[in-house]
Amino acid sequence: MDHPISDDPKSPLLPLHHDPDPIQQSQNILSGLKSTLTLKTLFVLLGPLLCTIICLYVKLDGPVASRNMLAVLVWVFAWWLTEAVPMPITSMSPLFLFPLFGIASADDVAHSYMDDVIALVLGSFILALAVEHYNIHRRLALNITMLFCGDPLNPPLLLLGICATTAFVSMWMHNVAAAVIMMPVATGILQRFPVGPDQSVAVSKFCRAVVLGVIYSTAIGGMSTLTGTGVNLILVGMWKSYFPEAEPISFSTWFFFGFPLALLIFLALWVILCCLYCSRNSSQALSGYLDKAHLKRELEMLGPMAFAEKMMLIVLWMTRSITDDIPGWGTLFKGRAGDGTVSVMMATLLFIIPNKKQKGEKLMDWNKCKKLPWNIILLLGAGFAIADGVRTSGLADILSKALDFLEAVPYFAIAPAVCLISSTITEFTSNNSTTTLVVPLLIQIAKIMHVNPLLLMVPGAIGAQFSFLLPTGTPSNIVGFTTGHIEIQDMIKTGLPLKIAGIAVLSLLMPTLGAYVFGTNEPVQ
Repeated sequence: MDHPISDDPKSPLLPLHHDPDPIQQSQNILSGLKSTLTLKTLFVLLGPLLCTIICLYVKLDGPVASRNMLAVLVWVFAWWLTEAVPMPITSMSPLFLFPLFGIASADDVAHSYMDDVIALVLGSFILALAVEHYNIHRRLALNITMLFCGDPLNPPLLLLGICATTAFVSMWMHNVAAAVIMMPVATGILQRFPVGPDQSVAVSKFCRAVVLGVIYSTAIGGMSTLTGTGVNLILVGMWKSYFPEAEPISFSTWFFFGFPLALLIFLALWVILCCLYCSRNSSQALSGYLDKAHLKRELEMLGPMAFAEKMMLIVLWMTRSITDDIPGWGTLFKGRAGDGTVSVMMATLLFIIPNKKQKGEKLMDWNKCKKLPWNIILLLGAGFAIADGVRTSGLADILSKALDFLEAVPYFAIAPAVCLISSTITEFTSNNSTTTLVVPLLIQIAKIMHVNPLLLMVPGAIGAQFSFLLPTGTPSNIVGFTTGHIEIQDMIKTGLPLKIAGIAVLSLLMPTLGAYVFGTNEPVQ
């Protein structure tokens, strides 16, 4: 019998005399337990459980802080790998775990979440949002596609133009942002082709080639510059953290090595795609649906380039050209200005320069910055905090002692192995997490081998970007997979030879060009 609800404020909200049904009560309890004891809940408990086991049963030949650091590492990586807790929240966990376990003070940990590298990322993301807002990416893509279209239509040349455009855009912004920006441009071209039973085999193959080319070109283009991907920034931050007295890796230094590396891997990608997906009769099959006239009409619809777009191109050019180690305005600050200084200053100018569209309106406003990927920024900060913790806690010294046997292994044997291991791990977890896990260990291995740490750090970090086999390897792969044009077997068929080519190119360039650019023949203190 239902109890009527009384209007008297003094009456109880629940009936005072009501005997619950035992069967119903037990069912509610069981239902509550089932909703609580899920796989995700077990993964949440896995991190603290592993941490506790290490603290109670693992004994290291070093200070207590080193054992605690190992326990915290296992906790954080358990959450990262299982994604039991959202990655941005896990990335903030060192802010409370390090002080609680006596590894570092709260102030010291917090400093890792905002340094010159993080500032470089923030400024770069704001620039990327501005590029997206003013449709510069679309204008650039249409112009380059028209340039490479050919007359008559040349599918391999058109594929080269689309992939090259994507790689170029990815050089100046994060891989995910580049994929999100360029995939609509690519699928817009593919929408001109028939779908379903009417689609020929040649058209289907070309559609797959375009989507695969875009997602892989974002990864390859991001290798060229420090701003292209968070992995490069993590590497630079760890190098600066572990070796503060050494020469820092500047924007231009990385570019001199990263661009030739990316160019060779990009050419390998293009050759693989042409061999697998561009048949001899593809030109005839595609020419009826795609021509220069259509591209020209689409470009005309965008209208003439506005003042705001021209200013954005100028800002991008300045950001690309000025670094603190090239003679210019940076020399006025006697080395105090870093790459983050340039990036944030250029981003700040966007909020000052008028766009000449409406009175008082600037090139950018803060509302457009609501899409800033704070998750990536927090992940970078966590990587830097972990690198500092591994070093200051003494865990790095203990790891180096355990790796004495590697001293006799020749570099030419271990460098490809490092790249292969890193590129395999990254298929199952994020590129940034893989780098954060692998690079500190490689530093200790390099010390044992008495070689410059960059000889192993660079292959480990770049290998973490070779996530070419699975859709879950990186968000960029997911962007392409959701278009419906590709399947997992397409990624494996294309990604496996591309991964092998990438490892071969990196293993060849690191001891040659890398030795010249990074000065790896010189010892590091």
